[in-house]
Amino acid sequence: MMKTKRLLTTMALAVGMTLQAQTHEFVIQTKKVGAEIQPTMYGLFFEDINYAADGGLYAELVKNRSFEFPQHLMGWKSFGKVTVKDDGLFERNPHYVRLAYAGHPHKQTGLDNEGFFGIGVSRDAEYRFSVWARIPDGKEAGKIRVELVDTKSMGEQQAFATATLDIDSKEWKKYQVVLKSPVTNPKAVLRIFLASPQTVDLEHISLFPVDTWKGHENGLRKDLAQALADLKPGIFRFPGGCIVEGTDLATRYNWKNSVGPVENRPLNENRWQYTFAHRFYPDYYQSYGLGFYEFFQLSEEIGAEPLPVLSCGLACQFQNPNADAHVPVCELQDYVQDALDLIEFANGDTTTTWGKLRADMGHPAPFNLKFIGIGNEQWGSEYPEHLEPFVKAIRKAYPDIRIVGSSGPDSEGKQFDYLWPEMKRLKADLVDEHFYRPESWFLGQGARYDGYDRKGPKVFAGEYACHGKGKKWNHFHASLLEAAFMTGLERNADIVHMATYAPLFAHVEGWQWRPDLIWYDNLRSVRSVSYYVQQLYGLYKGTYVLPLTMDKRPVTGAEGQDGLFASAVIDKDKNRYIVKVANTSDKAQSIRLTFDGMKKKAALTAGRCVKLASPDPDKDNTLDAPSAIVPRESALTVEAQGAQVEIEPNTFAVYIFEL
Repeated sequence: MMKTKRLLTTMALAVGMTLQAQTHEFVIQTKKVGAEIQPTMYGLFFEDINYAADGGLYAELVKNRSFEFPQHLMGWKSFGKVTVKDDGLFERNPHYVRLAYAGHPHKQTGLDNEGFFGIGVSRDAEYRFSVWARIPDGKEAGKIRVELVDTKSMGEQQAFATATLDIDSKEWKKYQVVLKSPVTNPKAVLRIFLASPQTVDLEHISLFPVDTWKGHENGLRKDLAQALADLKPGIFRFPGGCIVEGTDLATRYNWKNSVGPVENRPLNENRWQYTFAHRFYPDYYQSYGLGFYEFFQLSEEIGAEPLPVLSCGLACQFQNPNADAHVPVCELQDYVQDALDLIEFANGDTTTTWGKLRADMGHPAPFNLKFIGIGNEQWGSEYPEHLEPFVKAIRKAYPDIRIVGSSGPDSEGKQFDYLWPEMKRLKADLVDEHFYRPESWFLGQGARYDGYDRKGPKVFAGEYACHGKGKKWNHFHASLLEAAFMTGLERNADIVHMATYAPLFAHVEGWQWRPDLIWYDNLRSVRSVSYYVQQLYGLYKGTYVLPLTMDKRPVTGAEGQDGLFASAVIDKDKNRYIVKVANTSDKAQSIRLTFDGMKKKAALTAGRCVKLASPDPDKDNTLDAPSAIVPRESALTVEAQGAQVEIEPNTFAVYIFEL
C-alpha cells in the first residue's frame, strides 16, 4: 500500500512538472499583415478633477488671484486696511483689492496667499511675481513688498525671498519682479505688504515658476507636462468628461471663456466642487488660465492630435434628471455655433474672427484640428436628439472634421445597446466607450472587440481603468490587467482607433477619484505602474497588426489559455516585430514565439525584452519611492525565425525583435 502511494505521488509530481514545463506556442503570421495602427491609438484624457489644472498642470501658484471666488478673499488672509472693490479693469474679472495705510506707523496692511495646499518652491529656482496695479489718488508713487515666507520658521526672519515694486501710475499697469528662492519649501506662503503710506490697488496677483514647460509665461508645470510628453501620445482629449457638462449648464466648461487675455478669463465653478461630500473641497474653482489655446498648444508640443469635447446642451444627467435642466433641441443654435466657432479658432484663417484671436494669442498658423467630440456620458433619446443638429452643421461647414459621439456611461447594458445603433444612424466617426470596472471585467474582455461591426463607427476607448474590488487605489495587479485588456485593443486596431486611460492627474492632498495615472504634491510627481503600461504601448505601438494565435486562436485569456493575453505588431518604420504578453496567472509560463511566413533569407538579428513585474500585487510607485516598479530591460537570445522565452507570474512583457 505504501509503495502504491509513493508511486502515485511520484506520478502526480511528474505530471505537475510536465504541466509547469508545458510550452505554449505563439504563432505570428508575418505574411498576413493586418490593420494599420492609427497614430492616435494611445493617448491622453485630461479632466480637471483632483486639482489637475489649477494646483496641478497649470503652474500658477496663487489661489483666487483675481478675487473672483464668491468669498472674495478665499485663499487669502488680509491684515490692516484691505477692501475688495468691484469696478476693476477687466470686464469679466472686475474685483480687486485696495491696500490703504493702516493708520499707525507700527501697523501693517497686506495679504497672505496660501496657494494650493501651500506654495511649493525649490532651492535656486526663480519665480515670476506679477500684478496689475495702480495708485488711485494719482499722486506720489506707492510701493509694495513681496515676500516668500515660511510661517513655521524658527529663524529670525520668516521671509526667505523679498522684492519691492514701485507702483507709479494712476492707470492700471502690469508690474512684475523675479524672486529667487534660496531654499526648498513645499508649503511656503506669498505675502504682500503695503510698503508706503500711499494707497495701492492690486488685481490679478500671480506667481509662476520662471522655468515652465517650454518657457511659456502663462505656462505649465514642467515635470507634469514632461510626463505627458514621455508617453508619446497620439491623441489628447480635453477639457474633460463631466466638467464639459457641468453640474448645471451655467457651470459647464465654456471654451470661449477660456481664451483671450488670461486676466479677463472669468472664473468657473468646478463640476467636482460639490460632488463628493466625503472628500470635499469648497474652494475648487477653475481660473480658465489653462484654456483651450493652452490645450491646443500643448497638443502640438507633445505631438498629439487635439480632441476637444464640447457640451451638447445637456447638463450632467447623473445630477439633473429633469428635462428643464437641459437646452431644448429647438434652442441649440448657440451651442452648435460654439462648435463651429471652435473649429474656426483651431483651423481658421487669420482673417476670420476666431482665427484672428488665435493669431493674436501667438499662434498664426492653424492647429490642424481633425476631431471634435460632442457630449460626454449622455444617454437616452435626449442624446442623439441633441447630437443630430451638431452633426448636420459640422458636416455641412467642415466635412473633413471627424465627429466623436458617445455610448453613454456604461460598458454594456440597455443604454449602451441603444446608443451604438443611434451613433451608426447619425454616422458618427467614432464612439466613446467608458469602463471603470473590476478585475473580473478586465479578465473577461480580451476578445471584446473581436465581434464588432467593422463597417460602423470606430471605437474610442475614452475612459478606462481597472478598479480593484475593495482596492480602489493604484496597485500593480490592476495595472497588469489593464495591460492584458489593451492587447485586445491592439489586436483590433481596425476598429479601435483611440484609447485613453482616466483620470490623468491627482494631487495627493486634493484627490477625489482614484486610481489615477500621475500623482504629485507641490514639488514632486510620481508615475504609477499604469503610467508605465500606457508608456510601453505608446513607445512600442508599431505600424500594423500581425495575427498572433495559440492553437489557432487569439490569445485573449480564454479558458485553456492559462491567463495569457497577447498581441503582435510590425513596426515598418523601424523594421522590427513587437510582441506584447501579459501573464495574469500566478505561475511562470514557457512560450515559443514562432514568426511564420518570413522570407527564406530573412532572419531575426537581435532581441530584447522589457518587463513590468512586482512580487507584491498591491504595491505601486509613490512619491517617496517613485521607481519601485518600473520597466526593466534585458537582452533576448533569438533564433532565425523565433525565440524561446519565459514570462514570470503576474508580469507584462514586451518582446522586441530586430530584422
